[in-house]
Amino acid sequence: MSDPQPERPQNWAGNVTFTPDHVDRPGSVEELQDLVARSSKVGTLGTGHSFNRIADSPGSLVSVAGLPRVLEVSADRASVTVSAGLRYGEVATYLHGEGLALHNLGSLPHISVAGACATGTHGSGDGNGILATAVSAFEQVTADGSVLRLARSDGERFRGAVVGLGALGVVTSVTLDVQPAFDMRQTVYEDLPYAELGAHFDEVVGAAYSVSLFTDWQGDSIGQVWRKHRVDAQDASWRAERTWLGATLAASPHHPLPGLAGDMCTQQLGVRGPWFERLPHFRLEFTPSFGDELQSEYLLPREHAVDAVRAVAGLRELLGPVLLVSEIRTVAADDLWLSPAYGRDSVAFHFTWIKDPAAVAKVLPPLEQGLAPFRARPHWGKLFTTSRNVLLDVYPRLRDLARLAAELDPLGKCRNDFLDDVLGGDAQTVSG
Repeated sequence: MSDPQPERPQNWAGNVTFTPDHVDRPGSVEELQDLVARSSKVGTLGTGHSFNRIADSPGSLVSVAGLPRVLEVSADRASVTVSAGLRYGEVATYLHGEGLALHNLGSLPHISVAGACATGTHGSGDGNGILATAVSAFEQVTADGSVLRLARSDGERFRGAVVGLGALGVVTSVTLDVQPAFDMRQTVYEDLPYAELGAHFDEVVGAAYSVSLFTDWQGDSIGQVWRKHRVDAQDASWRAERTWLGATLAASPHHPLPGLAGDMCTQQLGVRGPWFERLPHFRLEFTPSFGDELQSEYLLPREHAVDAVRAVAGLRELLGPVLLVSEIRTVAADDLWLSPAYGRDSVAFHFTWIKDPAAVAKVLPPLEQGLAPFRARPHWGKLFTTSRNVLLDVYPRLRDLARLAAELDPLGKCRNDFLDDVLGGDAQTVSG
């Protein structure tokens, strides 16, 4: 089904107005194959949670939300195959009903599986890879309209395509590793001194299965530390410390942003509950986060975490007028070419900005310059100004992805201005 758009569609934040000739919502894979084969340009629109133009297209903007719903657990109960447009919250609810779980979830359960994987989106935890590390196989419609299936057994080709930025085709289904369902407890600590963070960084981020630190960089302490504990056999004796490294256990539910209600967030106060109701920060039934915001994020080697904290804190006067909140998380290394954690255990610095694109655009270059000594990698789905030369340096497999894109899409059908800037030139030039 093709819908001319008299009003241009926008992303979730409203800072990007897409520019397609039309939006298409195919009802079957066969319909999608025909659409892609006869289109001159194709982009894929997920849930719109990217903050740049990575998903835009001057031709057809395809939503896969209309494809048949797929949720199938494998016979050995080691994986689940899902339709690409499903949100993580939907998948998680289904899996929990089957007694199964994913290894991790992002802050928002509202994001689509395929979109999150294609852009390298992640959760938190010293031992937890980005969401795409759970992908064991996927299917996509490539530029000529054929269906391509890739699995881990395909080696480098698979590892290159999982975080594909939408440049390789339209993903239709994804197979994810699963494990037995588990329970968690979430606690929040207030006002962790920066001095304690600097002296005990590994202890802080290793204090739970998943840990997130929230700060506005304006004072002498981290405002909130969210600890998500995985319940184990010793849970009967579990108790939350009232004080910890100078921080104090919160006595009421918190929201990362000051002034917003904590009941919009997943259950805190140490109450035991299922994994999918603790790992995200926000509840599926509420508008995620603040809504009226912009976002940037940079991942850098774990060993530079403390120095990078000091570097960002030194920019507090610059950041203050445009920053709502910043989040610090850790992510385990992986072997996916365009993953922001490729080849290195990483620490992520996330920035939630006010919705003022011009003001944020002025802040990004000095922020990126401050993080440059640590070889920071920008998150593909968020705002950044990093040049292609720097991207080539910090993402060592970027040229390899460009070659793979040229192989699967020699005419650049799945490319747009954003991807041309990132991958360089046109598809035919890169293929040489």
